[in-house]
Amino acid sequence: MTRLLDARGLEMTFRNGDEPTPVLRGVDVQLGAGELTALIGASGSGKSTLLSIIGLLLRPTAGTIEIAGERVEGLSDARRTLFRNSRLGFVFQSHHLLPDFTATENVAFPAAAPAGRLTPAMRLRARELLVRVGLGDRMDFPATRLSGGQKQRVAIARALMNRPKLILADEPTGALDRESADQVLTLMKEVNEQDKATFLICTHDSLVAARCGRSTTLQDGRVVPTPARGE
Repeated sequence: MTRLLDARGLEMTFRNGDEPTPVLRGVDVQLGAGELTALIGASGSGKSTLLSIIGLLLRPTAGTIEIAGERVEGLSDARRTLFRNSRLGFVFQSHHLLPDFTATENVAFPAAAPAGRLTPAMRLRARELLVRVGLGDRMDFPATRLSGGQKQRVAIARALMNRPKLILADEPTGALDRESADQVLTLMKEVNEQDKATFLICTHDSLVAARCGRSTTLQDGRVVPTPARGE
């Protein structure tokens, strides 16, 4: 299996004045292309920080990151933005949809924003993605008229807009009821299987982790052995 993500020795220390607060302590994470992997751990274990570093939203204090064969931890801010927009997709617990935009406009945003306009081709792809996630009848609805589960499906479609190599999901079901959460997980699994899209899903929910192919566990900023299923 081709390796898509190779992160080694990641450390992250925040400072409050002169007081250092270490959050990540030498974390290694590797993902093969097409994997669906859960990143699990209790609140405060460093999951969201690790996801933000892999997503090029934070710079690590130390360590290296290679995504799709490219070293990215030392890229300039402009190159990081370009790489993030073209190679990575994001799904957050709070979907971060633009409330005054329609579902179509929200999905197209990752392509339209850098171009400065929404082209017919962008609109067509966004609408095709909305059909795929089961929202063909909600394409022209503003985000404010969508349910929580529908908003998260729009967020998944948005994450796919630029055909990313890696999709990072931070507690994507954390704000949903169990039925909506199951629908969102089923959708992500379908995208993973049909598109061979690689997912890293940050969660503290064992039911979410059980739907993934494998799990990586963080505890106090370190990777620890993940118990085998059934233990």
